[in-house]
Amino acid sequence: MSLPFTLVLTGQSLIHHDVRQVSDEGFAAIKALIQQADIAFTNFETTVFGRHGGWPMKASYFGCSAPVVLDALKDIGFNALALSNNHAFDLGPPGILSTLEEVAERGFLHAGIGVDAEDARRPGIQTFGTRQVALVAMDAGPGPATMYAADATERRPARPGVNGLDVSRRFEVDPTVFASLTGIQDTFQSSPMERGNYAQPHDPPELQSTDEIDFYGTVFCRSSQNRRRVLVDEASLQSHLSVIRRAAAEGAFVVAYLHHHHWEPNWREVPEWVQSLARACVDAGAGVFVSHGAPVLQPVEIYRGAPIFFGLGNFLFHLNAGEVVWSAPDVWKSMVATCRFDADARLQSIDIVPIVIGGERMLGARNYHERIVPAPASQKLGAEMIEDLAARSRSHGVPIAVEGHDEMIAGCIRAEGAL
Repeated sequence: MSLPFTLVLTGQSLIHHDVRQVSDEGFAAIKALIQQADIAFTNFETTVFGRHGGWPMKASYFGCSAPVVLDALKDIGFNALALSNNHAFDLGPPGILSTLEEVAERGFLHAGIGVDAEDARRPGIQTFGTRQVALVAMDAGPGPATMYAADATERRPARPGVNGLDVSRRFEVDPTVFASLTGIQDTFQSSPMERGNYAQPHDPPELQSTDEIDFYGTVFCRSSQNRRRVLVDEASLQSHLSVIRRAAAEGAFVVAYLHHHHWEPNWREVPEWVQSLARACVDAGAGVFVSHGAPVLQPVEIYRGAPIFFGLGNFLFHLNAGEVVWSAPDVWKSMVATCRFDADARLQSIDIVPIVIGGERMLGARNYHERIVPAPASQKLGAEMIEDLAARSRSHGVPIAVEGHDEMIAGCIRAEGAL
């Protein structure tokens, strides 16, 4: 017989330090909150430098971690990890193999990378108490084609990598801008052969319409207005939805996960294509949808009884000295969400506890690399964070009330029809 269960979701964990020895009352309170859950989930935003070795695959924003950080996540209370993200391939295929090996050795429910595309698409499935849980994790980039897992062919061996959701970016521009772009290519005598010399695997195919231009790898379309669009490849989408359908049909509670960096100019806003994708995952049978990528909190939605967390920001965000690009205060503020489900896996409530990485005293400082662990937000700041999230979630039909929660301020969402 199935029993009620709790699922804790946090921001992404870009972890490079072993935090088990950190002595901090606030961090201890957060760990206690996570450890009470049946399933505790985060995104493992790095790759393991382990037995298989590897080498840096990029110059900037590179990151890898020793296997011991997985012990630290286990100590915090996490037992489920998404592995699909823009850092998963930072050491190339060897890093993928080491990460798979070390994560499996510690018994984490995990998904999102694999030894080939078929393996990377495969959901992680594990039983927690009486509940079978399936995790489906994907990454939508942008990233080089080589970071995504590929199956073997007659002439090519398999490539270990990330489970990719294929998307393309298109810009719609007014006639004046379109003419300017065309003029630039004419000036430099751009030709299909020249563009081919600089081609990348994800470049668009040769265009047929005179209302479209391949401007050195980016497609611009003549339109009445200027806007940016991200288009999800239908075949790729359906392959991921079929995995969700199959896992749900077999009785699992499905956690659908997306990582992406196709942010809106205001990164606190949710892209339309992500909203559509989240609902499609729920329609396919997912019991919850969660996303990371933009390092800030984004609104919450409840669709057909399933919670959708469009962006939970950061939980751990370990930087090197001198990295100041992440100076925005919102980068360091997040939430820990506790979702309570009944025995039939119907959402009953969500408690959202505001946290600050490094504590509030560091919010005005520039020592970002010293912000190692999160602490609960104060009553004042916590209320402000909840009210801000509530204002942005209201347009998605979700009311969030401010309540006390074990001496920590929290936001609360009651599911429709729940007692």
